[in-house]
Amino acid sequence: MRSVWKGAISFGLVNVPVRLFSALEEHDVPLHQVHDADGGRIRYQRRCEVCGEVVDFQHIDKAFDDGEKTVVVTKEDLASLPSEHSREIEVVEFVPSDQIDPILLDRTYYLEADPKTRKPYALLLKTLQASELTAITRFAMRQKTRLAALRARGDILTLQTLLWADEVRSPDELEGGAGAKVTPQELKMSASLVESYAGDFHPEQYTDDYQAELRKLIDAKLEKGEALDTEATFGTPAEGDEEGGGTVVSLMDALKRSVEEARRRSG
Repeated sequence: MRSVWKGAISFGLVNVPVRLFSALEEHDVPLHQVHDADGGRIRYQRRCEVCGEVVDFQHIDKAFDDGEKTVVVTKEDLASLPSEHSREIEVVEFVPSDQIDPILLDRTYYLEADPKTRKPYALLLKTLQASELTAITRFAMRQKTRLAALRARGDILTLQTLLWADEVRSPDELEGGAGAKVTPQELKMSASLVESYAGDFHPEQYTDDYQAELRKLIDAKLEKGEALDTEATFGTPAEGDEEGGGTVVSLMDALKRSVEEARRRSG
């Protein structure tokens, strides 16, 4: 696996150097758009609506439009924002795990310990395992400040990015089950039906049938010779990543000072 971010967990005055790895991978069969007449690759050009020129990505900035005026935000503007330079996953509080609504959960990452400083990582891991709490954190990645839940999963720390509260829509305008009358007999029958489906969850027993059938279809076409020369019709996209650094301090000294500071704040 290749890391997507590098920095440190900031836990009071303790820094835990880590690298971030995506815990997820997609297995969808990649499909491109092609011309039905000759199989040529369909490409979308970045064309300027003012001068009509096709613009290279390196010359593209971002902008905000309020309906009347447009404000251009350059790469230099974005790089000057404080959060963009931060390489810390800041622990802001510890909360009971059951208080985190699953609807807020977004992407999941694995956190790998720095081989040279594994003790701070192990300390935080064991603390979370023993407390049954989840650490709420803040960090910056790809020009966005993110909220995330830091958890222990076996012997590995995981970081699950969270949606901000205002990103979750309210269901108040939707019709739910309120007001509908359910008889005791119906409820009993429904519970019996649920019980007949009950069992332990094993995610590995479920597969994506659509993708499997799509792969069979493609393999069958290849076997029949229904294929075009890729070099004549397709191109290759570019890739990139980002990395950073972290800082380590004396573990015991940082722990003592962090506890003293927390006690002072609480009075």
